[in-house]
Amino acid sequence: MGMHIIQDIRANDLKQESIRDGFGRGLLEVGKQNDQVVGVCADLTDSTKMSLFAEAFPERFIEAGIAEQNIVTVGSGLAAMGKIPFVSSYAAFCPGRCWEQIRTTICLNDRAVKIVGSHAGLYTSPDGATHQALEDIVLMRTMPNMVVLVPCDSIESEKMALAMVRDKRPNYIRLARGASVVLTNKETPFEIGKAYVFKEGSDVTLVAAGTMTYQAMVAADMLAKDGISAEVINVPTIKPLDEATILTSTQKTRAVVTAEEGQIAGGLGGAIAELLGEQLPTPIRRIGMRDQFGESAREPVELLKRFGLDAMHIAMAAHSVLEKKA
Repeated sequence: MGMHIIQDIRANDLKQESIRDGFGRGLLEVGKQNDQVVGVCADLTDSTKMSLFAEAFPERFIEAGIAEQNIVTVGSGLAAMGKIPFVSSYAAFCPGRCWEQIRTTICLNDRAVKIVGSHAGLYTSPDGATHQALEDIVLMRTMPNMVVLVPCDSIESEKMALAMVRDKRPNYIRLARGASVVLTNKETPFEIGKAYVFKEGSDVTLVAAGTMTYQAMVAADMLAKDGISAEVINVPTIKPLDEATILTSTQKTRAVVTAEEGQIAGGLGGAIAELLGEQLPTPIRRIGMRDQFGESAREPVELLKRFGLDAMHIAMAAHSVLEKKA
């Protein structure tokens, strides 16, 4: 059964909150529940919302300074000693600056370090291209043993923190800076490795992750006005991918559009294209950043429109893929 999370997805009174805020609350809660949880940060404690944990548990928090390569290796050592380390920085710097250390000290040794990449994607709009990590999903997806998580809103992000602490594998979670629409509620299920049908449909499948799930929901509403029934799937776990949910929907619709707020090469769209190419060849269109860096802007919505990542472009891609199916 599909989960119709919200009735009017374009209502003006929809709550908005930064995804990173939800994670900060979740980390504080897991700190209360498990005294083996340790926080490590690279001089961005307030920005990554690790400050809530640091203030509550100063004896379990390490401020490493501007040293991203250090925080992941310290994290690996802590994990080897039985701790559950959460290490955080901006995604542009971690994994951006310390990919090799993550590969060698965490993934090769299969240490259950929880890597928090904040300020990822175009929702870091005022900070410009240097800080808008658009490559992090594919960087971490290619890493053996790594789980890759992309929450669609602040509530899902909060739930992810609680799930990550129980997971025995290396984890990467991608957090957005700017406020985005809250789609889910406390009762909406979340489990690592599962994708969820947020809206049922029969003509085309819209597969989205992160902030783009809301855009996909709006696109589905637009398509309905054109007589097109769109199914929307939220994919909070990019790796391991919930192949069964994707394939079940695709078998029904035989047309797919993916939407992500990152480089189109190798991310969510790449994962879905690989899956369908091998198991169920299907017309597909991918929405994402096409070999471009971001730009500065006052609001994220300006950049989504500028780079063709908004609901209108998702709807247009759906029309295009349906023509291909016909």
